[in-house]
Amino acid sequence: MHVTEINRVEDLSPYRQPWAALLAETPLATFFQSLEWLDVYWRHFGQTQKLRVLIVESAGQVVGIVPLVVRTEQYRLGGVRVLTYPLDDWGTFYSPIGSQPAAALAAALKHIRGTPRDWDLLDLRWVDRSRIDGGETQHALAAAGLHAHEQTWDEAAIVEMNSTWDAYWSSRESHWRTNVRRSEKKLAAQGNVQYIRYRPQGAAANDADPRWDLYEMCLQIAQQSWQGTVTNGTTISHDAVRAYLREMHLAAVEAGALDLNLLLLDGKPAAFAYNYHYRGHVYGLRMGFDANVTRDGAGSVLVHRMLQDSFDRGDRVFDMGPGSQPCKRHWRTVTVPSYHYMHYPVTALRAQALRAQRGIKTWLGRSSQRATSAK
Repeated sequence: MHVTEINRVEDLSPYRQPWAALLAETPLATFFQSLEWLDVYWRHFGQTQKLRVLIVESAGQVVGIVPLVVRTEQYRLGGVRVLTYPLDDWGTFYSPIGSQPAAALAAALKHIRGTPRDWDLLDLRWVDRSRIDGGETQHALAAAGLHAHEQTWDEAAIVEMNSTWDAYWSSRESHWRTNVRRSEKKLAAQGNVQYIRYRPQGAAANDADPRWDLYEMCLQIAQQSWQGTVTNGTTISHDAVRAYLREMHLAAVEAGALDLNLLLLDGKPAAFAYNYHYRGHVYGLRMGFDANVTRDGAGSVLVHRMLQDSFDRGDRVFDMGPGSQPCKRHWRTVTVPSYHYMHYPVTALRAQALRAQRGIKTWLGRSSQRATSAK
């Protein structure tokens, strides 16, 4: 295996075609692993990070790509330079790109071990151990001489679409199905209910109209919902990410990765679900409803229609994302945890201090649990 390191996003252009080909072979790949996503993300957030994309070749052919970044994260003890995947919590899972991600990661980590260290902590996050990884990340780290600690990072609410819509819907709690039907009737009594799903095929299929009118409807709903009052988040209407999401919208349209959903009541935008999709894998980025239009379950009605349409289209997985699990439990079929693997170099003093701090917190937490159990 030969590894080439790329540190400028513009230098990745010659690898655009092999990147796309390898992404199509990557298990449970998402739009976040595409070069199109990385390109836009880097223009908006790359100024304070260092790019380290590792191109893995065998016999002159690109067989894997491992995108990494070095970013400084603030802890109580100060700034810590962290080497990790570039996902930045925009999605739920990430992995090396290619049909053999474990082999690519092993080669990449040996390269990392053999180059000057510009990081304090190696933290490979968003690893889907249960469905894809199977412990390979930890094995690759160990093979490279990088002993790592495994911890849970987050969890995602997943709708697996490996059956029919009828089978899925009948498996939902009966009182929830009743609530959704009641909401449907209430909305119908208020006026004409229209569901719109916009999923263009992309520039390659000459189907890349961004439909800014639909995007603006999503933005309008977000501003009128609870998201409009959030000042420190990353909602679709937040000033800190508004420009990024607009440019990413265009990139997703051109890549054939946009999945935009709207529910209109008498022509007024009532609820939205803004998603990305790739080869049957749908990721729910943001959603919301406008209580000024209706309070009669527009969000639930939209999710119901969207999931049914996904079953009909042949989608395989709908990732509802992390957080807000109580409102997603009615829809999910399984909760999938993500993991992260941390390596603390012996000579990195801040990383060792962080390790000690985390160790103390873990010990105190376990001691507290034991004390509670003893009572």
